[in-house]
Amino acid sequence: MEIYVPDIYQENIYKINYKTLSSRGIKCLLFDLDNTLVLIRESLPGEECKKLFSDLKKKGFKILITSNSIKARVKPIAEELKVDYISSCKKPNIDKINEYIKNSKFGLDEIAIIGDSMMDDVVCGNTIGITTVLLDQMSRMEFPIAKIKRIKEKRIQKKLRDKNLFTKGRYYV
Repeated sequence: MEIYVPDIYQENIYKINYKTLSSRGIKCLLFDLDNTLVLIRESLPGEECKKLFSDLKKKGFKILITSNSIKARVKPIAEELKVDYISSCKKPNIDKINEYIKNSKFGLDEIAIIGDSMMDDVVCGNTIGITTVLLDQMSRMEFPIAKIKRIKEKRIQKKLRDKNLFTKGRYYV
């Protein structure tokens, strides 16, 4: 069950304590896209997101969007945010992210994956061995495949809560 437990749990990308991540040696942030950075019907990021990314880059973080969405969905948002991206990741499959890590200058202890899906982002990150940051989803509106995963995720969350491993709504760093 520990594969589903995030290292950090916060409400959204704006509540994350990036100073704490930096003090832990994190230098590279892998952000999920849909329901983490933007709503699924949005084709561009908002001004608050652009400002956050600009600030994070000024603080020295390397930022990458890692999304299960196709390139046509991810590329315009990544370009607007001026960051690199990996589309069609198929998380929790680790292949594309592992390939990026292998070709990057970052060690596993210097990377954090940030997203709204326990089934995709947390499992992927924990499998690889990087820091995992789970966020609440921005909206209940989801792509159909994500809706199916959320049903399983709710059952897993109940088991985790019963074992005092994770409780939805109890945020921690």
